[in-house]
Amino acid sequence: MKKTLLAVVLLISSTMVFAQEETKEEAPKEGWTKGGNIGLLFNQSAFNAEWLGGGTSNIAGNLSISYDFNYRKEDITWDNKILADYGLTKLKDQEFTRKTNDRFEFNSLVGKQVKESLWYYSFFLNFRTQFAPGYVFGTDDEGNETRTETTHIFSPAYLQAGPGMLWKKSDNLKVNIAPATARLIFVDGDFTEVGNDQAIIDAFNDAGGYFGVEANETTRFEFGAALSAYAKFELMKNVSMENILNLYANYLEDPQNVDIDYTANIVMTINKYLSTNLTFQAIYDDNAIGAFQIREVFGLGVNYGF
Repeated sequence: MKKTLLAVVLLISSTMVFAQEETKEEAPKEGWTKGGNIGLLFNQSAFNAEWLGGGTSNIAGNLSISYDFNYRKEDITWDNKILADYGLTKLKDQEFTRKTNDRFEFNSLVGKQVKESLWYYSFFLNFRTQFAPGYVFGTDDEGNETRTETTHIFSPAYLQAGPGMLWKKSDNLKVNIAPATARLIFVDGDFTEVGNDQAIIDAFNDAGGYFGVEANETTRFEFGAALSAYAKFELMKNVSMENILNLYANYLEDPQNVDIDYTANIVMTINKYLSTNLTFQAIYDDNAIGAFQIREVFGLGVNYGF
């Protein structure tokens, strides 16, 4: 775990150094700066009955929305970002449609500049949840596919906030350190009720509870340190890379088990509306599962900026 954490930190550090070198000095614009992007990725494969090479017909789609609304006035900066993703895939002869992506996240970071430097006194807020139910799939005694709901909107939901120090080179390169961060985890009491469906209990037993929330409870409080870093830059013409890193250590329980959430978004622009998108995300949270959760999405996308 320590080696993996070190590798992630070194990766983002080297990326940020490179991004800093590539970032052009521009006079900061005062007032509101707003902008966003809507992207749709679509994948489809089809095979007829005579196809001998193997394969299963499928159709998949992923909708993503990113919106920034930032404010700057003299020595005050306030950055806000909304991220939303939802994806589905359907395989031929499979009874249930499967989710491939599901996320809603809101980030807000306000800072007051320390004299004429790149440092700011800061306060941040982060909220994360999902849109639709998540399931554990299996089969019954007759071989029919079954599914058991294990998550849904606001179960889990994460809310964390705290004061800290912000280092900000630009809107595309910044690091916030918050050594006194409060964190709340919210879940539906139906999932933690004693005697609930055994499949749900088994799914989270190794993690020591339902996302760390104890039996018959609906919330979990944590207090610790958080670090967030953001770097966006151009790899080459029409190819941009966005890096988002969030680290959290809970002082109250196993502070050595650092939660990691790293996302890399690479966009290769074809024209104003078409692009090829690659998203990679790695999450480590021992309250959910004692292993890395990996998500990767790649496809041709239709984009609209606003």
